[in-house]
Amino acid sequence: MTLNDTLSNALSHILNCERRGKKECIVGNVSRVVKEVLTIMKKEKYIEGFESTKTDRGEFVKIRLSGRINKCGVIKPRFPIKTTDFEKYEKRYLPAKDFGVIIISTPKGIMTHLESIKRGLGGRLLAYCY
Repeated sequence: MTLNDTLSNALSHILNCERRGKKECIVGNVSRVVKEVLTIMKKEKYIEGFESTKTDRGEFVKIRLSGRINKCGVIKPRFPIKTTDFEKYEKRYLPAKDFGVIIISTPKGIMTHLESIKRGLGGRLLAYCY
């Protein structure tokens, strides 16, 4: 079954496997954005790691879960955001201040909202994780 939003599919599959208590999950039909988001989640220690595998049916990612994800998801629509508006979206998508990350696509690449604030960059909201 193919759906349109690969990032949403990947994050919902990760969350489902996490809630079932699995140690790893396999996500198919991945894109560069999905890999970038997984890299950020690894850097923030929400997942232990991931490996990419190419087959004749497409590209798959095997993700090692750490059991630290309470909730993750995409932000639709991908709202444009200025550096001054982060607090509003933190209140909307994260349960508490300085708890969790919002992942943003900026002109300098995909990064967390904290890194974006340090660099003084705006962009578009992609996902959240805590």
